[in-house]
Amino acid sequence: MGVFGVYNVKNASSIIYYALHALQHRGQQGAGIVTCDKENHDVFHRQKGLGLVHEIFNEKDLSELKGELGIGSVNYSNKSINGIENVLPVYFRHRSGNLAIANEGHLVNFPELQAYFEDKGVLFHTDTDSELLAQLIKKDNNPRARIYAIINALNMMEGGFTFVIMTKNRIYACRDKYGLKPLCVGKLGDGYVVSSESCAFDIIGATYIRDVEPGEILVMDHKGLHGEFYSQFKRHNMCSMEFIYYARPDSDIEGCNVHSYRKESGRRLYRECPADADIVVGVPDSSLSAAMGYAEESGIPYEMGLIKNKYIGRTFIEPTQEMREQGVKMKLSAIHSIVNGKRIVLVDDSIVRGTTCLKIIKLLRDAGATEVHVRIASPMMTHPCFYGVDTSTEEELLCSHRTLDEACQCIGADSLGYISPQSTLESGLGRSQICMACFTGEYFTTLYSHEKKK
Repeated sequence: MGVFGVYNVKNASSIIYYALHALQHRGQQGAGIVTCDKENHDVFHRQKGLGLVHEIFNEKDLSELKGELGIGSVNYSNKSINGIENVLPVYFRHRSGNLAIANEGHLVNFPELQAYFEDKGVLFHTDTDSELLAQLIKKDNNPRARIYAIINALNMMEGGFTFVIMTKNRIYACRDKYGLKPLCVGKLGDGYVVSSESCAFDIIGATYIRDVEPGEILVMDHKGLHGEFYSQFKRHNMCSMEFIYYARPDSDIEGCNVHSYRKESGRRLYRECPADADIVVGVPDSSLSAAMGYAEESGIPYEMGLIKNKYIGRTFIEPTQEMREQGVKMKLSAIHSIVNGKRIVLVDDSIVRGTTCLKIIKLLRDAGATEVHVRIASPMMTHPCFYGVDTSTEEELLCSHRTLDEACQCIGADSLGYISPQSTLESGLGRSQICMACFTGEYFTTLYSHEKKK
């Protein structure tokens, strides 16, 4: 998922619309926008739908989403959370003031908190962390400023998350205390914007200011930009999959450019897993930077052996296995004249279930490749992620119960090699911390009821 917020900018909905286009890679199942029109008695306007951003909103829709404050989100669904009701942002009415919330990530104690409220007779309309946060905020009847209710609510939540919360006169940007999910803030005219990735700032002409710190609530209001820490326990354990797969290469995350990270990981991948081949081919799009690094370090020519249909979404975040398999067939084509008769090093960013890699290798062989040596710019994914990546059980993962040779045989490659966890960390060019729980099984939080899924 991807979240975006605007404070004190005219035609906020148009700004959000273009920003969500830039964040479309983070979710293609649905999108939503909520704005606040202070000139019309602080009325909230909202619209959401299933599909891509350009399919959901048109010029008329945006003109009706009036106001200088707004938040938006692109959403991906999984097999347990889907449907229009779960498309963010969610909007709530309350006598103490209305609010809208969008989030990214996942709370590991969601079932326990939801059960707490249901036992008290609370009815839930969605399966979203955003609705749960709203319930936690509203249960706090303290007459003090709302930020204290938000602080108390966030301290009851465990996991990797970012939230953007909009009231009639403020936007709150919140990030988990472990720093697992990215969130950054920028300046636009006399106002501010907040985004899951900095790439969204370029398209709207905003200037990057800084990242929201782990454990911080950054407030945008008439006083400007000011922050509160809801937790003094602060870590910078950014999800490694943000650098490896999720983020756009033109984004900077905590001072590290994503393209530079991937290219360096490709160089290190060659040093650890060399291959004798004629050409290096990257899997579009998130693996191309790593393939360039591998080619530069090895001296093997880099070639565009695969072409991606840009109108097809990401198969990794399709909600069902059947849809993922169909998506791979539609998404990629091999260039026969380039790969025919060649020994290929195929560089990919990761292997999760193995669906995509198996199909790509077959594509290359059908196009005449004589050998396909697969090199992966991340370690073997052996454990499920409970912080937002849609891999909830070990059974779904190719490498959770297979050796390297068995995994190689399963995908039909001539050889298979992975970068080491140490090089994954060191590719961050100065980073000393990163979350690699899906590769190492070392989780940063208690997993609550998810323990049984490990």
